[in-house]
Amino acid sequence: MINSNNNPVIIGIAQHTQPKTVSKPLDPLRLMQKTSKLALRDTEVKEIENYIKSIYMVNIRSWSYEDAPGTLAEQLKILPKSKIYLPDGGNTPQMLVNRAAKAIFHDQNNLILITGAESGYSAYRRDKELLKKYWPEKKEPKYMEGKLWNGINNFENAYRLSNPPYTYALFETALRASLNRSIDNHLKKIGELFGKFSEIAAKNPYAWNKDLFQADDIIKVSEKNRLISYPYSKLMCSNLFVDQSASLIITSEAFASKLKVPKNKWVYLMGSADFENIFAISQRPKLYDSPAAREGAKFALNQAGLNINQIDAFDIYSCFPSIVQIIRNELGIKEEDSRDLTITGGLPYFGGPWSNYSLHAIITAVEKIRNNPSLKIMVIANGGYNTKQSFGIYGKNHQIKPRSKIEEEKIQKSILEKSLPPPVEQAKGYITVKGYTIPYERTGTAIKGIIIGELDDHRRTLAYVDIEPNILHLLINQEFVGKKVEVYYDYKTKHNRLLLNL
Repeated sequence: MINSNNNPVIIGIAQHTQPKTVSKPLDPLRLMQKTSKLALRDTEVKEIENYIKSIYMVNIRSWSYEDAPGTLAEQLKILPKSKIYLPDGGNTPQMLVNRAAKAIFHDQNNLILITGAESGYSAYRRDKELLKKYWPEKKEPKYMEGKLWNGINNFENAYRLSNPPYTYALFETALRASLNRSIDNHLKKIGELFGKFSEIAAKNPYAWNKDLFQADDIIKVSEKNRLISYPYSKLMCSNLFVDQSASLIITSEAFASKLKVPKNKWVYLMGSADFENIFAISQRPKLYDSPAAREGAKFALNQAGLNINQIDAFDIYSCFPSIVQIIRNELGIKEEDSRDLTITGGLPYFGGPWSNYSLHAIITAVEKIRNNPSLKIMVIANGGYNTKQSFGIYGKNHQIKPRSKIEEEKIQKSILEKSLPPPVEQAKGYITVKGYTIPYERTGTAIKGIIIGELDDHRRTLAYVDIEPNILHLLINQEFVGKKVEVYYDYKTKHNRLLLNL
């Protein structure tokens, strides 16, 4: 058992979605100011800002400031001892909550503000003269803990895998083949899955898009739902063009009692975990699994003293269908399970404010638990390209087992040591396709197909399928995973290419 005085507890929450119609849109920092003030007020403690020791801020992508955490502190009239501003990554919000919990275990009088916001809709869709009038000048951050990353290596980047829809679509075709599903049946399953997400978003007052999309709406390609990267249509992809903000206050059980925060406000972080998969996509043994999610779920559940059947609802990061299915499979949740896999509506419908989405999921979990104290909710945040996953289990009970750093390091090492050899950058011979996708232009024209596969010596490689668009488009009607095709290195373009006859 651990010292209950040091149990981390969330005591204040707020989120906000800025309407498209607002005449003077708030920039991300002002959105954070708004939700931070609301979260502080939500604690029902007067002048609680005087006790904040740290500001943890999720990376902002739609705008940039010289010192966003410092400026926010000034706006809120607080004097934090530390401010943390991290690089991007969808796992960041849950990872920051987990990091705050560690800090609280060592200092029970710690009070931490975690916040993030994006104004992607306004930054990219609004009149730029309007933004110049109301927004501060854009400046590069003067500090950041770590470096911005594109999540892949140079070889993979040469085949455009830094574009998330391409990479996750590649995972999708690999997943489909692993499940031995037909193309039509798998597409139907995606539609049904995301149709449920849309239904939840339609009822969420904070959702960016409250339109109700049925399964057929999601999978049918149309002028409004164009193909992005086969098999993904627009309604299967995260919507980054949103203006949303979220903030929360976390402290120890002891300090919450000292401040006399009403107990109906308290929601505990019962269990948590942060694990990473093998960094290089081309060096992962499988393209359709996530050891980080498998081990992370077990680790967090063990810490909370629960099993997966005792979790009432989930929020699985849903930038694209493949990651939801991969994580669902790793958690051992059956397709017919009636439990919700999102509590917000997911990134395509609720909104995908870059790295900050899961902070909204955490706050929604806290709201639901306050209204129904018996609930246990698991939030799974995903960063990179199925690269990093962070887990949080929320409820009205505290943790029963402490985090074991040694055990955590042992698990992480066991995941990474299964890395395959580096890929072959100049391939020649025959390749067995393991996954593929076909990116599309806005006009509906197929571009270059991208494949990942295995050579006869079992080494991985990547290649382009660079053929006439109308012929390339035919690949969407046949299963290409498992095909054995000749590959060669084109010294002129410096890419591997397939010799393909359809």
